[in-house]
Amino acid sequence: MKDFLYSLGSFSAGLLSNPISTFAIFYYVDVLKAPVEKISLVMLLYGLWNAVNDPLFGYLSDITKTRWGRRRPYIFFFSLPLALSFAFFWAPPFDASKPTALVLYYAVMIFLFDSFFTIVILNWTALFPEMYPTLQQRAKVSALRQILGIPSLLIGVAATPMIVARLGWQKMGVIFAIVGGSLLYLSLLGVRENPKFYSKESLKLSEAIKHTFLNKSFITYVSASFLLQYTYTALLAALPFYAKYVLKLNETQTTLLLAMIFVFTFLLVPVWQRFTPKLGAKKTMMVSMILWAILLSGFAFIKTFVQGLILACCLALSLAGSFIILDIMIAEIADEDEVKTGRRREGMYFGANALIIRLGISLNSLIMGLVLSKSGYDPNLPVEGQPASAILGIRALCSFIPIAATLLGIFVLRKYPLEGEYLEQVKERLKQMHATET
Repeated sequence: MKDFLYSLGSFSAGLLSNPISTFAIFYYVDVLKAPVEKISLVMLLYGLWNAVNDPLFGYLSDITKTRWGRRRPYIFFFSLPLALSFAFFWAPPFDASKPTALVLYYAVMIFLFDSFFTIVILNWTALFPEMYPTLQQRAKVSALRQILGIPSLLIGVAATPMIVARLGWQKMGVIFAIVGGSLLYLSLLGVRENPKFYSKESLKLSEAIKHTFLNKSFITYVSASFLLQYTYTALLAALPFYAKYVLKLNETQTTLLLAMIFVFTFLLVPVWQRFTPKLGAKKTMMVSMILWAILLSGFAFIKTFVQGLILACCLALSLAGSFIILDIMIAEIADEDEVKTGRRREGMYFGANALIIRLGISLNSLIMGLVLSKSGYDPNLPVEGQPASAILGIRALCSFIPIAATLLGIFVLRKYPLEGEYLEQVKERLKQMHATET
């Protein structure tokens, strides 16, 4: 039961983050008519802010010592501000008649939302390696987290167009904020922290940064993960444009298209859960990325709603595997780091990982803004009025560009050292360390 309660945080994280990552640019640019170039500039600055806040919050989490634990207080005190910032993001008091004010509001709200999201979800995620030390436990709970998280993807991404069509963007924001915030507080009932992991003297900030960013396992993992998760961000952000202008779908069809991806991912997660302990983390991620690169090519040529549904089902083959494996790999890196430093520093690693991922969001915003503006896309034109170059640009955002990033990620991942005999040595050494501490 505690595993289930803890895993509810995955539903909250997905419900609050996915509408932002998928529809934020679409809502402010295509619906509210904010200038795309200025929105892209905001996202660049947002990426620079993340270069500071993610590893900083992770380090602060690692060195926190209270009678309630080091992660739990952050989740308790910042979940409410997180929910409020999400709700207000979708209710700007300005429209296209005041473009500068609209862009400034976008900047303030997305900075606030991301800061609170980082504090809360980073601490919730950092509990995972500590609470579940073995690969079998991690695969089981990671699968449970995804089984709960995928419905939030289904609602936060696939169902959002239909919900918005009926209730509007503002009411959607309020409803998601209430549900997401409430479940974050409920997830605290499943949290277990071990005082021995934060009773030791903490590393200085300079030492923590050095041990993190000079760790070969982390650098190779995070480089491949950055490229892979950039493609997820790119695809989710471009899909509303793809559905509207390439496939010419209505809100209901768009919802069904997105829903098929996550429904089939949900069904395939238990399959990947069985194979992950047998394949190991590195091989599981490699197989998932190869499938992803192959399947993305479909966006270059499909033309109909039915073809889109078939492609959506196929994409789930890759997504189910990668959803399970990413946090498991960071957990193994934290295990290796404990062998080297004698401290549990999940917060720093998840924070540094979040930094790299957020840079991917900024990179996507720049690429997306550049491709849309240079291809001739005009939000004021009707669907049939978009030039052929704009359609080609939108296709490229979903196929050629993310395929290239995925292939580069596969090449980098080949150098990841935590596998086979070396990984077994790390696990055995860690087991011996914990045995002497009890």
